[in-house]
Amino acid sequence: MRLFFLTLFLSSVLYAQGPYEWKVIRAVDGDTVEIQVDFLPSELGNKLHIRIWGVDTPEKGFRAQSEHEKELGLKASEFTKNAIANAKEIKINLIMWDKFGGRVLGDLIIDGKSLRQLLLDNGYAREYYGDKKQSWD
Repeated sequence: MRLFFLTLFLSSVLYAQGPYEWKVIRAVDGDTVEIQVDFLPSELGNKLHIRIWGVDTPEKGFRAQSEHEKELGLKASEFTKNAIANAKEIKINLIMWDKFGGRVLGDLIIDGKSLRQLLLDNGYAREYYGDKKQSWD
């Protein structure tokens, strides 16, 4: 039921795509952030996860396939955390629902630069569009 209401309310928001200036609460990992929104009913909460569209960063915790991937995942997460913490301005573009349903695909524009592109340019991510993930080893 929660997912139904979330889908209903986000449908109109996703149609417009942004950019929005909602508050970024935290980096969940290298390619996922949590934002605070003001358009959801109180029973759904006011937080939403955005997965950065078109990239994959290594896993950092129990989902990592090796210690090497875990180490790379921690570095990617730290990069995203620092980019958010040091930003003067963050805008949020929403693209579509993630295939897993609980997140939205989008991008952060940090001081005029795409987080997606920053992750790619700095070697913390590789392009990913929902196909089978490649090993980080």
